[in-house]
Amino acid sequence: MNDSSWGAPPQAGYWAPTDRGPVQGHAPAGPTYDAPEAQQTRPMPIVPDVPAHGGNQDDDRGTARPAGPLFRDETQSARPHGEAPQKPEPMPDAPQPAPQKKSAGRDLGAAIGVGVALGAVIVASLFIVKAVFVGVIAVAVVVGLWELTSRLQERKGIKAPLVPLAVGGAAMVVAGYVRGPEGAWVAMALTALAVLVWRMTEPPDNYLKDVTAGVFAAFYVPFLATFVALMLAADDGPQRVLVFLVLTVVSDTGAYAVGWRFGTHKLAPRISPGKTREGLLGAIAFAMVAGALLMQFVIDDGAWWQGLLLGLAVAASATLGDLGESMIKRDLGIKDMGTLLPGHGGIMDRLDSLLPTAPVVWLLLVLFVGSG
Repeated sequence: MNDSSWGAPPQAGYWAPTDRGPVQGHAPAGPTYDAPEAQQTRPMPIVPDVPAHGGNQDDDRGTARPAGPLFRDETQSARPHGEAPQKPEPMPDAPQPAPQKKSAGRDLGAAIGVGVALGAVIVASLFIVKAVFVGVIAVAVVVGLWELTSRLQERKGIKAPLVPLAVGGAAMVVAGYVRGPEGAWVAMALTALAVLVWRMTEPPDNYLKDVTAGVFAAFYVPFLATFVALMLAADDGPQRVLVFLVLTVVSDTGAYAVGWRFGTHKLAPRISPGKTREGLLGAIAFAMVAGALLMQFVIDDGAWWQGLLLGLAVAASATLGDLGESMIKRDLGIKDMGTLLPGHGGIMDRLDSLLPTAPVVWLLLVLFVGSG
């Protein structure tokens, strides 16, 4: 409804009844007049500031409103005189947002493609020439050290010396493959010593913090990776490394699949909010089944029950390794360690569960079937 019902000047478009028929340009008059369009409109909520004389009545807000047949209550539609009030049509329900599907948080297409490519390179180098696979481990170690030391310097101002770490880390992997555990320990000690000496060439400020981070990096990346070279040195080394890689990947896949579909209870919300207890159970179940099959059919003299224990241990160590790096990244305030692998992040984001799992698998295989 427009302003004419509140006493506004006549406007064009109104028709008033006369003896000779309707005449355009006159305001409606009398209690029986009501334009057809008025049934589709509502009055404007205007209330006079000064009470009108002659029969005003107060509304429930205490303000005067004009009385008379032209007044329309604000809660009702305009209607002809004498008709029953019409019920307002219900407003249509507001559209509800479509429920959002769970998201993996990464580009799954790129992640799968990169994973398949890496798997092909690893398997090809593993079963063709062992020395080539040792080189693959050394390259992964050097790149991982570069990512870790770069993030430490960017986010915390910690300058862990990369040169002695990279040289010592590669030497550690080779020494473990050639000389066994003794060679790995000696290379680790020499690398730590090289870090201490190398850092002396710079001012003493933050020396303790820098060398501590350097020794930690030497242990966390190359020393743990050396256990993969120790597995490879056995007569059935390629099979042992294959079991190690497959079990770790299966554990991660089971945790992701079950956690994404059924996960509701957080495992460690302050460290990694995305991990759930249901995901951990999925990792254990997948890894134990895969371990039983691999130990029975891939490892000589292996037994299915050993595979169950191996799978359980891998699921635990892989989860702890993932949580450990999540703690580091949360402390640094970053999501990924790098961007070299589309859909995965950096090299360290793929090594997080592999590194702590390597010594566990190496030790259990030695206990179950010997050093080879």
